[in-house]
Amino acid sequence: MTLRLAFMGTPDFAVPTLADLIAQGHDIAAVYSQPPRPKGRGMTLEPGAVHRFADSAKLPVRTPLSLKSAEEQAAFAALELDAAIVVAYGLLLPKSILDAPKLGCFNLHGSLLPRWRGAAPIQRAVMAGDAETGVMVMQMDEGLDTGAVLMAERVTIGRKTSGELTTELSRLGADLMVRSLGALERGGVTPQPQSEDGVTYAKKISKEEARIDWSRPAREIDAHIRGLAPFPGAWTDANGERLKILYADPVDGNGKPGLALDDGLTIACGEGALKLVKVQRAGKSVMTAAELLKGFGLPRGTQLS
Repeated sequence: MTLRLAFMGTPDFAVPTLADLIAQGHDIAAVYSQPPRPKGRGMTLEPGAVHRFADSAKLPVRTPLSLKSAEEQAAFAALELDAAIVVAYGLLLPKSILDAPKLGCFNLHGSLLPRWRGAAPIQRAVMAGDAETGVMVMQMDEGLDTGAVLMAERVTIGRKTSGELTTELSRLGADLMVRSLGALERGGVTPQPQSEDGVTYAKKISKEEARIDWSRPAREIDAHIRGLAPFPGAWTDANGERLKILYADPVDGNGKPGLALDDGLTIACGEGALKLVKVQRAGKSVMTAAELLKGFGLPRGTQLS
């Protein structure tokens, strides 16, 4: 059965879900996305990934700054939707918006709720050293990611970066949303309330917390680095400039935290050490540790701050 849908999303993470909904033949009445933002040195207004994809698919795009006005709410209600699908949209949905579609509004969230409600669930799961995470399709209510869950999929985090995990979960989540809508149409799924235990919040990543604290154990710094890769990137001061660390391997080693233990970028931590693998100098492309050392000396005894 074809459903009349509004799709609400902004970044790359949301694109696979929109693509799969189109492929399933659903009627996308409108796509809502964050307004274009200024980017680059010229501060040119650039639409988000969902906006660009919707344009290429010849879908109507709406980019309101807010959904709080009576005019925006009336325009949404006039779409006469069966459901609204929300994936990393970035705006709160007022109750009148939530209540407008016949079946409701459904959100794809990148965590195993109620753990990591909020803005940065994938990054926070990696940074916290969680063993697993996942995606859930949730029927939205007025709370922050508090709605009842329709379906879920779990994945092992292992040594993945948040970037790798985001790509994996976006594809898995697209399929999960399609299956959830199908089950909902057939009456084959009953949304289950979230547990009241284990609630945590994934606050937005701040610039200040990206700096590496070498006094922490290597396993914690490793999770910190992977959780912030590729963006915004964990960083340290090296030779008077900011050096982003995008991947490192925990290894044995002892020394003053931040001290280079050899000539191959093995850095002492509060417990153990990390061997740097992928790095990025300010204004440069991502490179391997070997590439960095060709023109950026960090010999044994160098102290990173």
